[in-house]
This record gives sequence, structure tokens and C-alpha cells, in this order.
Amino acid sequence: MITAVALAGYAALVGATVPPLLARSQWLHRAPAVAVLAWQALMVTFVIATALSVHHLALAGHHAHEGLVGLLIACGLGAHTSHADGASHTFGDALALAAPALIVLLPVGWLIRCAWRARRVRRRQLDMLTLVGEPAPEYGATIVDYDVPAVYCLSGRRSRVVVTRAALEALTEEQLRAVLEHERAHIAGRHHMLKVLVDAFSHAFRGLPLARYAKEQTDLLLEMIADDRALRFHSPEALATAMYEVAAGRAPQAALGAGGSGVLIRLRRVLTPQPRPHRAAWLGIVAATVTAPMLPLLAACGP
Repeated sequence: MITAVALAGYAALVGATVPPLLARSQWLHRAPAVAVLAWQALMVTFVIATALSVHHLALAGHHAHEGLVGLLIACGLGAHTSHADGASHTFGDALALAAPALIVLLPVGWLIRCAWRARRVRRRQLDMLTLVGEPAPEYGATIVDYDVPAVYCLSGRRSRVVVTRAALEALTEEQLRAVLEHERAHIAGRHHMLKVLVDAFSHAFRGLPLARYAKEQTDLLLEMIADDRALRFHSPEALATAMYEVAAGRAPQAALGAGGSGVLIRLRRVLTPQPRPHRAAWLGIVAATVTAPMLPLLAACGP
């Protein structure tokens, strides 16, 4: 029972208390890639801790090791052994396996649904671009006639960068190249997959502070990662001006656009860059991020 309470407390801490504190941390925008990893780790450790706490609550009279072994057996990760007294599984045993399985399968089910839906939307938009878009091989993009400046990408196997005619007229050559590099960073980093993960988690645990903060922050951090990639090859002024020009253009559903999440925050970050965290601090953050999902398992295996 103590283990169950400890795991439940840990899940509550990760799900409700930590997210607003992490969202206000100064280092997030200085190391966006590590920050994305941190949010992913919190989501994983929350699911593990919640599943294990429910499992141990249902097995209040069993030893923690026995409960964890039973859960591993149910997942096909351990060899089945019968009880010493030959007794059959009780209703509590079945509940102890079914309840955590449902907690794990809930986000997995939403992940499949969100991935399928995003893929269907992208396919529809790509088919439409084939009909109305004009290839621009000199930019590695597709041009569409639209009176609002916008630049966005559709990731996946048939990835495509899309530029509106208004964006071509509003941006200089360097500004256009900078924003195109931003979009290619989204494609190369497979950022659409990370967005699907947080979307699935936010649907599965709707109303949970972690779900809301993880989605908001991941959207913003992915844009910052793409900004950093563009800044390797282009000046901050060119990228910032391009971001300002296309800020009014909204990317279609399932697309990633340079004028996307938190434009004002990103503009300030691009024009007044901050140093990355010290190497020791960076390594400490990475270590804590990697360790977090293991803590519930260690607690479940405790004496």
C-alpha cells in the first residue's frame, strides 16, 4: 500500500505540480531540443507511475515484487509461474492487470487515431497541391496563389514546402531562403511525429495540466528548434523579418508553419539570443530527463 501511495503521489506531482514550474524555467528556450525531450519524459513517467500505482492499489495485500512480476507477465515480458498454493487468479488479480493495461492503452489508442487522422489530412492537402500548386524547383517548394503571406510544410513521405504568392512578393531573397530553411528543419527533424505524440497524450488525459503544458510548450519549442537551424545559415534579421511577414498566415491542419506558435516570443529570442546552458547543467538536465521514466519502476521494485 505504501508503494501505491508513493507512486500515486509521484504521478500527481508530475501531472499537476511540475508542468507549470517547468514551463516557467529559463533554460527551456536556451536548449529547446533538450526541453522537448524533458516534456516527453514527463509524459512517459506519468503513464508508468499511474499504471503502477493502480496496479499496486489492486494488489494491496501482495508484495511489490509479486505485483510487478505479474504486470510484466501480462505484457509478455516475463515467464509465467503458478502460485505456490495453486490458487487461481482472483478478481483483484485480474483488475490489477486490466486497469493499468487500460491506462497504457488509452494514449496508445489515441496515438494511432491521431497519426491516422494527420496522415489522412496531409494526403488530402498534398493531392490538392498537385492540382493547384506550381512547382518552384529553384526553391524546392510549391507556390500557391493566395493573398496572405504564408510559408508552411507538409511532412511525411511526400514532404512538401509551400509558399504563397503573397509571401514571394513580401519577402526578399534572403528572407525567403531563411524561412524555407526553417521549414526544411521541420521536415528533417520529423517534428510532425512529435506533435502527434503530444496531441495523443493531450486527448488521452484531457484536463491534466501536464497534457496542456506539454502540447503548448512542444509546439513552441519545435518552432525554436527550426529557428535555430535557419540561423546557422542566415542572419537573425532576415529570419525575424520573414517571421514577422508571414505571422498572419495560418498553416493548414497537420502542417507546420514559420509563423506558427509564439511568434513574439520567438522574435525576441532570435534578435536577442541567450547563451546555451553550461555544459555541466546541460548534462545534468539530460541525465534527469532520462532517469525520470525509470523512477516509478524503481519504486515498484522497492522492498
